[in-house]
Amino acid sequence: MVQQIFNWILNEINDAGYLSPEAVFIDGTHIKASASMKKVIRRAVPEASKIYSEQLLNEINEDREAHGKKPFDGGNPPKEKVITESKTDPECGVFHKGEHKKCFAYAAQTACDKNRYILDVTVNSGNVHDSVAFDGLYERLKKRFAMRFVVADAGYRTPWICKRVIDDGLIPVLPYKRPMSKDGFFRPYEYIYDEYFNCVLFSENHVLSYSTTNRDGCREFKSKPHICENCPSRGKCTANSSCIKTVLKHLWNGYLELAEDYRHTPEIHKLYDHRKETIERVFADTKEKHSMRLTYFRGLARVTNWVRLKFATMNLKKYVLHRWLYCFFLRFLSFFRLSVYSMLIIQKAIFLFLRKMVFSTDCAWAVEKQPKHFCISKTPGNAGGSKKL
Repeated sequence: MVQQIFNWILNEINDAGYLSPEAVFIDGTHIKASASMKKVIRRAVPEASKIYSEQLLNEINEDREAHGKKPFDGGNPPKEKVITESKTDPECGVFHKGEHKKCFAYAAQTACDKNRYILDVTVNSGNVHDSVAFDGLYERLKKRFAMRFVVADAGYRTPWICKRVIDDGLIPVLPYKRPMSKDGFFRPYEYIYDEYFNCVLFSENHVLSYSTTNRDGCREFKSKPHICENCPSRGKCTANSSCIKTVLKHLWNGYLELAEDYRHTPEIHKLYDHRKETIERVFADTKEKHSMRLTYFRGLARVTNWVRLKFATMNLKKYVLHRWLYCFFLRFLSFFRLSVYSMLIIQKAIFLFLRKMVFSTDCAWAVEKQPKHFCISKTPGNAGGSKKL
């Protein structure tokens, strides 16, 4: 029933012409669960397999056969991991808010358009990473909307997400991500992969030859010990006692490089800057105005319906405000009995002017006169900070 209400409101917004799903902004936020960290049990559970594990294994075996290696078998049995489970609400997960603070929570993966209308939402356990929960939300969006851009933060910058989005004919809009290497050592991008000779080039004119392709889908390139032993840059390259430098290159690394090329285009750079005005503002409104910092419901199904109903009311509120502005302009312009062409020109100019005045945070008098329980949202361009590309 809640899903039908959410879809009905979204269809009404789409029929009115206010929905713009060409660029979809995706991010996740955590909602504190109604569970105490003092009532927990620890148990071992098998690790969930990746949604792309079978596809990756096939490509790994093809790459190994092309290099004269023996292909892997069907795969190893799933590994076990120890999790902390709540006795009160077993479906929530542990969320680490900082170095020393943690709590049980749910994670809401949310997607919105450039007008801040919420397109869809999925709720997962709080210990599920954003890149893992992405597939469920993306599959729902792909079936319903005609997207062109998928805008997300650095947590979604993985080879699988870039491959899936690009293979579907869409453009991933992702920020810069710092290399995860040790301080004082060479950065990963300094090891250049030569696709023609299938090797890795490095400083001092050294070549790292192909060794094997592991089960994680990474090609391993290793150096010769007798060369690294006397290399003057060894201290910045490797700390291996055997004097062997190993460089890993994922089979889908080309999709990451293509996403990096997209990032440097002016259109993509400008589009990513709108995250602070769209999805980040949606999360700010839900927590500040709609009490979504925590939930009193227990169970994944109940929390999902609760979150989806909240987002449906937010869409309805924004739709009413847009309709009120549109009707007000029509009544105002018809009073002067202008021609249709003149009405359209003046209507667009006044609409843009009033929208800037009403939704701007710089106009203090506009904010003070609004009732606090019915506060109009800020306009794009005047919101808080965001990550730099």
